[in-house]
Amino acid sequence: MTSSKVTDAKAADAPEEGYERGLGSRQVQMIAIGGAIGVGLFMGAGANIAKAGPSIILMYALAGVVIFFIMRALGELLLYRPVSGSFAEYAREFLGPFFGFVTGWTYWLMWVVTGMAELTAAAIYINFWFPQIPQWVSALVFLVVLFGVNLISVKIFGEVEFWFSMIKVTAIIGMIVIGLGVLTLGFSDAGDTAAVSNLWSYGGFFPNGIGSSLMTLQGVMFAYLAVELVGVTAGESENPEKTLPKAINTLPWRIIVFYVGALLVILSVVKWTEFSAGQSPFVHAFGRIGIPLAAGIVNFVVLTAALSSCNSGMYSTGRMLRDLAANSEAPRAFGRLNARRTPAVGISVSVALMGIGVVLNYVVPEKAFLYVTSVATAAGIWTWMMILVSHIRYRAAVDAGRLRASSFPAPGGALSSWVALVFLIGVTCMIAYDKDARVCLYVAAVWAVALGIGWALLKRRDPRIAARRDGGPEFEKAG
Repeated sequence: MTSSKVTDAKAADAPEEGYERGLGSRQVQMIAIGGAIGVGLFMGAGANIAKAGPSIILMYALAGVVIFFIMRALGELLLYRPVSGSFAEYAREFLGPFFGFVTGWTYWLMWVVTGMAELTAAAIYINFWFPQIPQWVSALVFLVVLFGVNLISVKIFGEVEFWFSMIKVTAIIGMIVIGLGVLTLGFSDAGDTAAVSNLWSYGGFFPNGIGSSLMTLQGVMFAYLAVELVGVTAGESENPEKTLPKAINTLPWRIIVFYVGALLVILSVVKWTEFSAGQSPFVHAFGRIGIPLAAGIVNFVVLTAALSSCNSGMYSTGRMLRDLAANSEAPRAFGRLNARRTPAVGISVSVALMGIGVVLNYVVPEKAFLYVTSVATAAGIWTWMMILVSHIRYRAAVDAGRLRASSFPAPGGALSSWVALVFLIGVTCMIAYDKDARVCLYVAAVWAVALGIGWALLKRRDPRIAARRDGGPEFEKAG
């Protein structure tokens, strides 16, 4: 049997995987759009603005270009073989079973800690209206409600995520329009001081120096976590060959509008020196504009953004654990689907661990967000690196005639993946240099030891796991 025939058979058989194809084009598109708008923008941007000033706009744009390279690399792999295991499956095929094991578990960890971050943010937003409610109580309530949503069915998850994303998208467009109105017409309390010159009048475009701006990149990258979620939906999309390329190709416009556009307007309306860490710049800006109830409305929007991301986290963790179980890299129980064809056991275990975020909100509420976002960013960077390296290996196999070409090739081929890979390595070095963010590397070291022990135990139990390659015998010989 030739390599292409092996691959074609895989491509034909893999997507079903026992899941319900309950995500329509409308829902996949909105999940993709909403995935680029989360708590990293709505809340994390406050700390980044305080460090970098107006130059934070350039940092989001620069990171956005790299994210587009990553997503096009993923898109090429998805149209070669669409599977819910996504990044872990591709790492397993092109780099070996150990890398599939590490990538699957690390992506699972990313979403567990991201869920903690989103629960923390949601609890902070509730305090805007009800300061007397402890953060941990709000976090616990949201955890339980979203857990129920994810257990019911993928259609319910998709519908909830659709409306969460719709609220975010509509609100940001509305914010931009109102901000442009303040700038051009001068109405509201902020009208007298609103001006495009605010982007350079208070210390320049790089008020704290280029070095300080570059140091915000690890926080900026956290804002883009979840864009790759489209890859996890592949096994439950009605028509992945049509919906996935469309979702990925609209990413540049989403970055231009939702990140660059929104921040340009916000920082023109209100000078950057007024923003601080731990506060949503959107809530602050619209409080300054003085529109009745505006700050409360924006707070509701950023609350839905946090809940949206947590909802996505529960979805993806269950699917990733099921993929690991299917490859004998996790307990078999994680591979079971309930009567509604959702991986209930995997979701339940993940949600239980997200509950650590509730504990953090009780013990260290002022530090909880920083800790979990740092860990999530490190895990996300590893996942993106594995996508890029897998893509580079895939393109080499296609060029050598060992595998069939994807119908959705990435622009620039392997070169764009190399550029993105170097960028991510640079961001990792910046994380190591930043004393506040460095905690994630300590966690990463502990995580690496745990995974090493886990892999050793797996090999001891079943030596065939370490010898397996998903690309088929032809790929093994050639690779």
